[in-house]
Amino acid sequence: MPDLSVTPPFRVGVLGASGYSGRELCALVLGHPQLTLAFATANTQRGAALRVRATGRMHDVPLIAPEAADLAGVDLVFAALPHGASAEWVAKAIAAGSRVVDLSSDLRPGHGGVTHALPAGVPHDAPYGLPELSRDHLRGARVVANPGCYATSILVALAPLARAGLIAPGATVSIAAASGVSGAGASPKLELLFAEITEDFRAYGVGNSHRHLFEMRAALSGMGADCDLLFTPHLLPVDRGILSTITVPLARPLANALAPYHAAYDGEPFVELTTALPALADVRHRNVVRLGAVLPSGMRQPTLLVFSAIDNLVKGAAGQAVQNANLMLGLPETAGLQA
Repeated sequence: MPDLSVTPPFRVGVLGASGYSGRELCALVLGHPQLTLAFATANTQRGAALRVRATGRMHDVPLIAPEAADLAGVDLVFAALPHGASAEWVAKAIAAGSRVVDLSSDLRPGHGGVTHALPAGVPHDAPYGLPELSRDHLRGARVVANPGCYATSILVALAPLARAGLIAPGATVSIAAASGVSGAGASPKLELLFAEITEDFRAYGVGNSHRHLFEMRAALSGMGADCDLLFTPHLLPVDRGILSTITVPLARPLANALAPYHAAYDGEPFVELTTALPALADVRHRNVVRLGAVLPSGMRQPTLLVFSAIDNLVKGAAGQAVQNANLMLGLPETAGLQA
């Protein structure tokens, strides 16, 4: 295991650097004052160079084969690999003595709904990397499961209500969340071509079939919430960002819609509360969750409407992974991140 008493910069590697989250990670690491990028891997694009913007200029990052990565020569590995393929490489990095932030669903609570045995050496109970909810479990951790983008937007919005017992027991919490196309990954798909998505807006993963539901249910259950989630994701014809609209039946009336959020998040560097409605333009390229809430009129049952906006590639993926890495390595949590 790396000696964390060593003076930074820490050496880190990115597995799966050619995907959108991997590219974002490379840019963040290159711009980080206390991290240095030791390697970046790709499979089909091995041997090519990845162009990323950081520190105000363009950088050419060489992409090597995963098998050529020196896992023992780094302090931490970011695994930005496909779901189902990541755990094998997490096991290799752990065996090599590196810390790991895994961006796939393989180690998250519920494991994305896939029932399979994790490789030997990979913890089944890796800390879930939402620092605003579980910071103390992340400091110094060897392995962290980075949350999904939708889950980040939704759990940060629901956690203060769940922990305060404000969600009505047995209620159905309805979530309509819209994501930019980068959330579907960088692999070419016919339905994601520009001509297919432009000037259009559509639902997908309907009927509670999206993999992020498993981690959301598990996390909320751990906070004592007794509720169903009805989650409908939508595809926006934009490159990045998630806006979630969440309808929460309340156990009791609230006098101030934002009061539970001020109690939970005042002082948090990466949570913004607003009396206006959050918008994607507010969060692009920023590692923040921007939250607003409204008490709707004309409801027979006390109800809260919560709005949550994030950049799916930053706070929803790479930025949150760096935030977790900072905690794991004993660095300032905000280092290298734009609030």
